[in-house]
Amino acid sequence: MLTTDYKDGTPNWVDLGTPDTEGAAGFYAGLFGWDYEPGGEEVGGYGMFHLGGKTVAGGLAVTAEQGPPAWTVYFQSSDADATAAAVTKAGGTVLSPPTGVLDYGRMAVFADPEGVAFATWQPHGHTGLGLVQEAGSLCWAELYTSDVAAARDFYCSVFGWEIAEMAFEGGSYKMAKPPGTADKEAFGGLVPIAGDPVEDAEHPYWTPYFEVADCDATAAGAEETGGKVRLAPVSMEGVGRFAKLADPYGARFAVITSAPPPQG
Repeated sequence: MLTTDYKDGTPNWVDLGTPDTEGAAGFYAGLFGWDYEPGGEEVGGYGMFHLGGKTVAGGLAVTAEQGPPAWTVYFQSSDADATAAAVTKAGGTVLSPPTGVLDYGRMAVFADPEGVAFATWQPHGHTGLGLVQEAGSLCWAELYTSDVAAARDFYCSVFGWEIAEMAFEGGSYKMAKPPGTADKEAFGGLVPIAGDPVEDAEHPYWTPYFEVADCDATAAGAEETGGKVRLAPVSMEGVGRFAKLADPYGARFAVITSAPPPQG
């Protein structure tokens, strides 16, 4: 379970790169009720999405040369330089070296050995997302990978994660959690991309999950406002009802109406 009591290696930020921040802001306002506050020149126009006065994501304009529209998941690091060194040692790539962002903190962008982009945020004045796990906010992160075992080894080496397993019919789901914590502290999963009917096995990626009150209504709303339903809502016992979506510009994400926690 993701909380704002961030520990090293847990997701503490997520942002959207899009060719049209105004259009994207309108889409996510309708979908999640978010407000968008554009940033000034001092942060290169990097803006913030808010819900009920709390920050739920960042947003920035990207050109086609900079890459396709996409959501990026950030993981907390108390030492971005040490994390960059760990990424390199484990076979990953430093795409953007640790850089200070005013007095807010330091960020860096990496790629794992498969080329999947992810980032870290080392907080100073800005601790990270102000709201998680509630409707309209980040609640989970999932890596679609061609090699779950290799991905596990890489991220565990970089962040010190432990891997828990949740059994389901036909297999098991591997969940990442901070070291020394209970399984309920898991914040993300590692999923084989091969054979998934809606994924491209040649393009593994991290996708954020946002909690919603009604998965079916959210999926329908996304499609009505120019988005795409990549995977229609499906239920999983003990987990909830989820769907994979894309915004009007192609950035992929998922939504879930989580099952209530077990009693007792």
